Amino acid sequence: MELAHYSDYAVRLVNSESPTRGKDTLTSVQAVRELLGEDSSAARRATDGDVTRLRAVRARLRAVFEAADASNGGDQTLAVDLLNSLLLEYPVSPQISGHDYLDEEGRPRWHMHLAESASNVAAGFSAIACMGLAFHLTEHGADRLGLCQSAPCRNAYLDTSTNRSRRYCSDRCATRANVAAYRARKRLEGDRSEGTGRSAESLDSARETRAANGSRPVRSGGPGGR
Repeated sequence: MELAHYSDYAVRLVNSESPTRGKDTLTSVQAVRELLGEDSSAARRATDGDVTRLRAVRARLRAVFEAADASNGGDQTLAVDLLNSLLLEYPVSPQISGHDYLDEEGRPRWHMHLAESASNVAAGFSAIACMGLAFHLTEHGADRLGLCQSAPCRNAYLDTSTNRSRRYCSDRCATRANVAAYRARKRLEGDRSEGTGRSAESLDSARETRAANGSRPVRSGGPGGR
């Protein structure tokens, strides 16, 4: 398993809240267990205190994504500094593991695993989330961390596209943004057409008024114009 895979822990934690919508799903021990995975041993050890601790880490991880977000200019140095402070606070120990992965002959497929010896569930999850995000950042770049541009979503995402073009957290948000942009263009085109129509009507009205008054159109060229 690639260590960058653990970056998904950070994304899932950050996206347990939608500040612009005023929604927060991380409000109970059961929510913590769902975040960890119901079958994990850590989930069975979760307590009310882990809710508060994880929400505090979540705010700090969102700040990392906000700093790195290229759509807002991006401050990579700030993003790295914020993440480094989390790494110091929540350390992990890389270990070689062979669980769940066997080759054709039934032998373990050795891979790197992030182990933690935290005193509580929240600290253990945070350590893995931060280290995973650090591996992703150093492997792919800080500008690969972003926040969805489809208002009011602002979910965190990791850009793994080949041309660094991702701007939305999901296909649903991308579709919604494209539809909104299309409708905005149509409204603008309609306003322009309506404005052109009014200008033509005004010109016709002026011509009719001059004709009714027996006046002739003014010719350019000054007093001696013909």
